[in-house]
Amino acid sequence: MTLPNVAYFSMEIAMDQSLSTYSGGLGFLAGSHMLSAGYLQMPMVGVTMLWSYGYYDQRIDHSGSVEVAYIRKYYDYLTDTGIVVDVDTFGEKVKVKAYRVEPELFGTCPVYLLTTDIEGNSDWAKSISHKLYDGNEKIRIAQETVLGVAGIRVLQAAGYNFDVVHMNEGHALPAAFELLRQHNGNLEEVKKRTVFTTHTPVAAGNEVHWVDTLLEGGFFAGASRDTAIQLGGENFSLTVAALRMSRIANAVSQLHGLVANKMWEWVDGRCPIRAITNAVNLHYWQDPRMHGDKTFDQLLAAKREMKQELFKYVANVAGKRFDPDVLTITWARRFADYKRAWLILMDKDRINKLLDENKVQIIFAGKFHPDDVMGKEMFNKLLNRSHTLKNVVVLPGYELQLSGMLKRGTDVWLNTPLRPFEASGTSGMSANANGAVHLSIYDGWAVEGTFNGINGYTVEYPGLDDEMPWEERHWKDHECLMDIIENQIIPTYYNNKQEWARLMRQAIRTSEAYFNSDRMVIEYYNRLYAPIAHDDVSAGEKRKEMNITETPTFDAWTYSNIK
Repeated sequence: MTLPNVAYFSMEIAMDQSLSTYSGGLGFLAGSHMLSAGYLQMPMVGVTMLWSYGYYDQRIDHSGSVEVAYIRKYYDYLTDTGIVVDVDTFGEKVKVKAYRVEPELFGTCPVYLLTTDIEGNSDWAKSISHKLYDGNEKIRIAQETVLGVAGIRVLQAAGYNFDVVHMNEGHALPAAFELLRQHNGNLEEVKKRTVFTTHTPVAAGNEVHWVDTLLEGGFFAGASRDTAIQLGGENFSLTVAALRMSRIANAVSQLHGLVANKMWEWVDGRCPIRAITNAVNLHYWQDPRMHGDKTFDQLLAAKREMKQELFKYVANVAGKRFDPDVLTITWARRFADYKRAWLILMDKDRINKLLDENKVQIIFAGKFHPDDVMGKEMFNKLLNRSHTLKNVVVLPGYELQLSGMLKRGTDVWLNTPLRPFEASGTSGMSANANGAVHLSIYDGWAVEGTFNGINGYTVEYPGLDDEMPWEERHWKDHECLMDIIENQIIPTYYNNKQEWARLMRQAIRTSEAYFNSDRMVIEYYNRLYAPIAHDDVSAGEKRKEMNITETPTFDAWTYSNIK
C-alpha cells in the first residue's frame, strides 16, 4: 500500500531552540511529530507560521517580577521558496511569503513557514505574523486565516500533492474551508481529505468567535454565513466545525478519548473521535547517558551528574545552590490555573518542614499566556514566595533547552492538573526517558503509562471522581500527594537507592517501549491517514458492511462521571 502524502498544519512547531516558532506543549508535540516523520522518512510536510517575535521572552525585571518582552528574531538558515500567495482578511489583500525548513537542518520532514512581515503589506498586515497567539481577536483570526488558507495555497504552489490535511487543533480550520471552496462547496470531498486532533477539554483551548467577525476576517475562504453557521454555530466553535468537516478525529490519550467523546457527543454530524496517545521524540529528548542497558549504579551516577549540570544553571539564574544529593522535584509546564502549580505548597508548615530539613528541593518553570492575568499573578506569587523559601526556585524562560535540562536533572517530575482537564501532559514522558520518576494526578497519559510503585506514583483515592467543591478537591489531592512524597518517595530515595534506581530504569523502559513519537507517527498513519486516503466508504458504512460493531477504547471500565 502506498502511504498517503500528509500536510500537517499547526500554529506552533518546536523544532529547535534557535527557531522561536512555539509556546509550549502543543508545539513540543508538533515538533516531535515532525522529527519522527523525518526520521522514519514518512511522506509528510509541516505547515506553520514564522513568528517575527516568537511567543515572548520571559525574564525577571528590576522589581523581581516576571516581565514579558518581545525581541525580533532573525534567521539566515531558512530556505526562501520564492512563493508568495494572497489572502483576503479584514478588508485587506495580504501577501504571505513561504520559507522552508529543510530536513537536514534539524532532522524533521520539510516544514513550510509562513510570514506576512514582508514589504508590500501594511503595518497591520505585517503584524499578523509578529506574535504567536496575539491577544487581539482580529489579529488572532487573521493568523488562523493565514495558516489555513495561505498554507493550502503555498503547498499547491510548491507542487506538493497532499492526500490528507491534518489540523493539529482548531487553529488550522480555515484550511478545511479553503478545500471547501476549491471543491465547490462539496463537504464530502473535504472530509475525505481532512483529519483533526483535539487537545485540551478546557474552554480556553476550544476557541469560539462571533461568526460575522470570522466572516470579515476571511476565515471561511468565501463560504457563506449560512454554511458557516451550519458547521460551527452563530457563536462559531472551531472545534465543533472541525469535527463536522473531518473524516475522523483523535484525542491525545486514552482517557482523553473518553472525555472528548463525552464532551462532544451532542454535536450532530461529527466524525468519530479515536484515541491516539501522545508521545515524545526520544532521539531529541533522551540523554545518551540514560539510553541502553545500564546498571543501577550507572543510572544513579549519570543522574547525579545531570543534576550537577542543571544546578550550575540554577545558581547562575536564581542565585541558589542546590545539592545533587537532595531529592529534587520539578513542576514545569504552562502556567494555567487548572494545572495547579501551587498544589504542593498548599500546607505551608508541611512543605516548609521538608524544605528546611533538606529532604526536598523544588524547581518551578513555565510560561503563561501574556494576556492571562491569573497565570501571570500565579507565576509572580510563586516567584516572590521562592525568595523566602529554602530550596525553592522559579526559573523564567521555559523553552526547549531549559525543558531538556530540567528533565535530565530532576528526580521527580510533578504533574498536578485538576482531573480530567489534562488531555495528555506529555512532558512527563520525556522526563521518564531521562530517569525522572513521574508523580502525577491520575489524569492524561499517566492513566496508561504511570504504574504506581512500578515506574512512578499516581495520586488516587476512593471517590476520585465524586462530585465535590473544587477547594475540597484541591485539599484531597494535596493530602494524597504529600503522603506519597513523605511516606514512599523520600524513604525510597534516601534509604533504598537500589529500589530508586529500579524505578528510574522502569520509567525509562516505559518511555522507550510506548511513548516514543516514532510509534505515534506510525499509529497516525495506520489509524488516521491511510484509511482516509485509501477508503472511499465512511468508517461507519465499512463497519456495517463487515458486520463489526464499535468497541470502546476501554471495555473494562467506564468513565461515567464526566460532565
